[in-house]
Amino acid sequence: MECTVSWTGATGAKSGMGFLAETGSGHVLLMDGAPDAARPENGGQNLAARPMETVLAGTGGCTAYDVVLILKRGRHDVRGCTVKLTSERAPIDPKVFTKIHMHFTVTGKAIPGDAVARAVELSHHKYCSATAMLAHTAEVTTSFEVHEA
Repeated sequence: MECTVSWTGATGAKSGMGFLAETGSGHVLLMDGAPDAARPENGGQNLAARPMETVLAGTGGCTAYDVVLILKRGRHDVRGCTVKLTSERAPIDPKVFTKIHMHFTVTGKAIPGDAVARAVELSHHKYCSATAMLAHTAEVTTSFEVHEA
């Protein structure tokens, strides 16, 4: 797997903290920093997600992918899955994630709660590489709810 990240300010802008990531699979992702009123040259323009937000989003995508795949392989009629991630970060550099909570909402036809619990548990402890990495610095917790479609 590979990715190339380029500073967009290097192409003519004198300030700004925007970055363009080009993934090995041929996709593009924009990232930017928050504006910094005290030091405008160090701040972004708020034009895209922050880099750490993309880490959190990638983790959500990784674990939701697992949960849907596990439920489908179990022949459950899953029709929707969302995961809301909330996090806390360390107050000093490096501001790693210290707590992450993932709340899953799974929608489908007659999906037993124990099947969702098992899928979330398998993702959390066995399959999701993003969660496994972040668990080295963060306490990762999960919860879920099931809705009938």
